[in-house]
Amino acid sequence: MPRYKMTVEYDGTPYVGWQRQDNGPSAQGALEAAVLSLTGETVAVRGAGRTDSGVHAKGQVTHVDLSRDWLPYKLRNALNAHLAQAHQAVSVLEVECVPDAFDARFSALKRHYLYRIIARPSRLALEANRAWWVSKPLDHEAMHEAAQMLVGKHDFTTFRSVHCQAISPVRTLDRLDVTRCGDLIEIRASAQSFLHNQIRSFAGTLKMVGEGKMTAHDVRSALEARDRKACGPVAPPEGLYFMQVDYPTDGNWRPYSNIESRGCQVQIEPDSL
Repeated sequence: MPRYKMTVEYDGTPYVGWQRQDNGPSAQGALEAAVLSLTGETVAVRGAGRTDSGVHAKGQVTHVDLSRDWLPYKLRNALNAHLAQAHQAVSVLEVECVPDAFDARFSALKRHYLYRIIARPSRLALEANRAWWVSKPLDHEAMHEAAQMLVGKHDFTTFRSVHCQAISPVRTLDRLDVTRCGDLIEIRASAQSFLHNQIRSFAGTLKMVGEGKMTAHDVRSALEARDRKACGPVAPPEGLYFMQVDYPTDGNWRPYSNIESRGCQVQIEPDSL
């Protein structure tokens, strides 16, 4: 059966998350329904990572096995037509034929996320459900300085959900940058894998730094405490975006499911980052 790699974007607002669940519609379920409507096949669309209810994606990567060969652009266009007809907030951006060895989740080398905060006195209208509205000014430079305390390989027990199913709390965080453009503050995170609620925990803690309620030293102490109680509040899901997944460029799709990805809830579950 031919395997297809699909890059998709979705608005997480109407969904219970990426993963198919019994308690409401999901982005995964929307894609699977579109495949069924198009081909008559009941399939499992596998994603590179799970996202929580309300979390968005601009570069979620999936794979699916179908019984017939499709020209990639025709499969993309046909699936988008069925998604539109069903009024789903999901769009297929790219389709590519890949070898059977490719796995959207386990072949991934790195995942990239964005968290958006809009800090201004007035509530959000156009950006509602697209960013975390903070009504007070935030010091993004202090936030960036504190974020560097978290970069590297650490035990991130403080910054993971008590419901996290990952085998180990140890992760290697490659990047955590905070930048500002006008009222918009962006937090960008990159790693091979993340723990459940890890990025939203980072964002909530860094917001406290921006308010002057914590310092970079406090963030470092919270990390070293390995205690969930030392973490700031978990930021709301609407500010989080799954941006991109990196894969080997040499076509070697061997699984990279090492200790940092096994059991990872990289939005990798119901309720994730």
